[in-house]
Amino acid sequence: MSDPDERRRQFESIALPLMQGLYNTSLRLTADGDEAADIVQETFLRAYRTFDNFRPGTNARAWLFTILYSVFANRYHEAKRRPRMEAVEELEAPAGPESDIALVAAWGSRWNPEVERALRRLPEDFRTPLLLIDVEGLSYEEAAAVLGCAVGTVGSRLFRGRKLLYAMLQEYAHQAGYGKHSAPDP
Repeated sequence: MSDPDERRRQFESIALPLMQGLYNTSLRLTADGDEAADIVQETFLRAYRTFDNFRPGTNARAWLFTILYSVFANRYHEAKRRPRMEAVEELEAPAGPESDIALVAAWGSRWNPEVERALRRLPEDFRTPLLLIDVEGLSYEEAAAVLGCAVGTVGSRLFRGRKLLYAMLQEYAHQAGYGKHSAPDP
């Protein structure tokens, strides 16, 4: 594409409508609004740089989620290799309900906070397919392309992720007293 303005217009018309879904998924992967925004920004930068390789008429959503997951995975693995540094004040600060409320508020929850907590507790291998398929609506094939694995692997991870999530929520429901059968009041 020789005209930079036309290239920019085409990129924006294809990519910008998908920004909210990319951000929501990034937020659920990272549980950090700033980190999620950085990942989405890097996703868009990479996508724009390689936009000449994108074939119009193909699945832009799957293409962008592939880039997003690659950015997330690279940062995640890099962070695991890097020693974690925390301020002494943060280590001494008590964790309490206020911190959970702040985290859920920052995460932009559209579900019960316990659902969000359960999603965060899922291992990444199970959480990511669940988010891509059940939340973002990608097909198994698209999710497999994003994750760089076989469709069967995606199906297996999705099944196990759903099963783990269900078990976590059942535990919460039991502890909260939901689902108990009691006699009606006279």
